[in-house]
Amino acid sequence: MNNPINKVRPKLPPWIRVKASGGDGRAKVESLISQYNLHTVCQSAKCPNLCECWHKQTATFMILGNECTRNCTFCAVSHSRKPSAPDKDEPAKIAEAAKKMKLKYVVVTSVTRDDLPDGGASLFAETIRALKEKIPSVKVEVLTPDFGGDIGCIKRVVDAGPDVFNHNLETVERLAGEIRSGADFRRSLKVLKAAFELGQSKLSVKSGIMVGLGETDQEIEETIREIRRTGAEMLTIGQYLPPSSSHRPLDRYVTPETFEKWRDFAQGLGFRSVASGPLVRSSYNAENFYL
Repeated sequence: MNNPINKVRPKLPPWIRVKASGGDGRAKVESLISQYNLHTVCQSAKCPNLCECWHKQTATFMILGNECTRNCTFCAVSHSRKPSAPDKDEPAKIAEAAKKMKLKYVVVTSVTRDDLPDGGASLFAETIRALKEKIPSVKVEVLTPDFGGDIGCIKRVVDAGPDVFNHNLETVERLAGEIRSGADFRRSLKVLKAAFELGQSKLSVKSGIMVGLGETDQEIEETIREIRRTGAEMLTIGQYLPPSSSHRPLDRYVTPETFEKWRDFAQGLGFRSVASGPLVRSSYNAENFYL
């Protein structure tokens, strides 16, 4: 029988303090998201940085709807075996919203759509092109699913010209099967390697992991090595915070000093950009991270 105590998130340590900002910036983002009927990972994944980012008038757009065909145990995004059909006007809507927000750097992610023939790769490509056409100087980062490891789908996205291709490993190999529904650790490494090789130095490859899921420090370091071997040069490491009591229980809170240790370790392996800290998320401050 499961112990109910294990499903209760321990009290936040003093080094984790979520900023609760409001103001006109957040109201403007909320208004635009509603006006264009868009989705953001900020809302769907219950990101702890939502208030801060929206206050600064930044958001991570989530395409292909807000229902995922997979059901990862760490994730707050809704799950459905038969999600709604993608909105074909989504790329144009995102481009228009991004222009009104005066964004110079746009992050586009998605739910996983195993029900679609190309996993949604074509809509990623269309969104990239729509953004580049509407805002010629914009930089675009995509945070993609694994597309089932289909190299053709990865190529379709890369050929559209994103500046950063991001695909998260999320956790260490030992825990991947328990945590990432329908995903595969080695397949994700192949996605990163394929993006690096297809990009031919024209784009940066990025990945991220969470800690506090039951991994060891040694496993984290080996995972960082594995990511670097793919050619990826950007890395994020953040604290896992269970979205609810029905999600995977928290194993531990990692101290800021340990995050700094992993940052230094990754930089020593040749990563040019590393963000490692309790509230670091894949898209958090992505523009500053890229620059």
